[in-house]
Amino acid sequence: MSPSPSQGSSQENVERSTIRPSEKLGFMREDDQMPAAQPQESVGAALTSGAASLAVRMQMFSTGYHFPPKYPLKEQTQMVLVSFWNFYNTGFGFFLTMYSLNVVAWGGMLFLLLCNAAPEMCWVHGHFDCNDIESPRRLWIEIASQILNGLFCVTGMGLAPWRFRDMYFLLRYRISKDRIALRRLAGIYRGWFRMDGSEDVPPHIGPKNIEDETTSSYNPDCVPYPLETIAEAPLTGIRAPPTKLYKLEVVIYFNVANTLLQCCLASFMWAMDRYHRPGWSTGFFVCLACIVAAAGGIIMAVEGKRVKALEGVPLSKKDLERLRRDEEKGILHYNNLKDMDPEEIKRKKEERRGISIFGYRVIKEAEMKYL
Repeated sequence: MSPSPSQGSSQENVERSTIRPSEKLGFMREDDQMPAAQPQESVGAALTSGAASLAVRMQMFSTGYHFPPKYPLKEQTQMVLVSFWNFYNTGFGFFLTMYSLNVVAWGGMLFLLLCNAAPEMCWVHGHFDCNDIESPRRLWIEIASQILNGLFCVTGMGLAPWRFRDMYFLLRYRISKDRIALRRLAGIYRGWFRMDGSEDVPPHIGPKNIEDETTSSYNPDCVPYPLETIAEAPLTGIRAPPTKLYKLEVVIYFNVANTLLQCCLASFMWAMDRYHRPGWSTGFFVCLACIVAAAGGIIMAVEGKRVKALEGVPLSKKDLERLRRDEEKGILHYNNLKDMDPEEIKRKKEERRGISIFGYRVIKEAEMKYL
């Protein structure tokens, strides 16, 4: 009985699968050995790890949202320059650019003068003395300091009404337990601050449709006030967890402190001339004002990034086109804010953390090494 065609073809396929490239070309050597069959367990493990890697890379949200892809450095630079040009052509953008350039220019000049980068400015009436009050160096240090003081007063005193308003709301909540005051603050800082219980608000609710929703679907005490100041509906369908209240307090108190320190600096700069003003006053108040302003800004930036990593960021037409084109080419992107492997992100965080305070981590590693 002859074998059926299907059996013959299957046997032929098996034989072909065992022929190596050297046999097909007709120069098989005697010392060639057949490759060992790969264990079934290793094949299964490879498939499982590959599937897990693909699942991590292609993490999907219930809304079908995908984070923007990561662009090469050249494209990122071009996009930043185009965005800056569009911002510069607005009235506020032009003002902010000119303001920032003045701060950088006069701040750089003051730094160079303090470092004595121009020794020729130390000549006074034929003798060389960089600390002489009448020297051109000291005169231009005073001019640069006065200009920088005026520039800092624009933000320090110009934003004072809004900063004291925020502190008023915060004190109302802390002293009188006024929930409306806290909800107002949540609306003002909706870019990074989330109230306790806000994670339970349905993800489809945003400023455009919250008025149409019944209060039975959410707790009004957990959303900002007025209602239209609520943050945009999360693109990922996941709301960020509540922000710790002390972070909001630090930002508000530091903003007010920046205004008060700027007032102290302006008082010393304007009430006294350079002959009678204490030498420590300018550097002391400028340093403190910069520290508190930077601390508040860092907190807002870190918390804002945390919220964006969970709730998503808007996609541009270029982002959508890039995702579509890469998908056609088989290029997959990690569905997170940094477009990176989550394990890689965790590893880099550990590296940035480095040596902890007082070398605690180094001591522990040394102890584990010699145990």
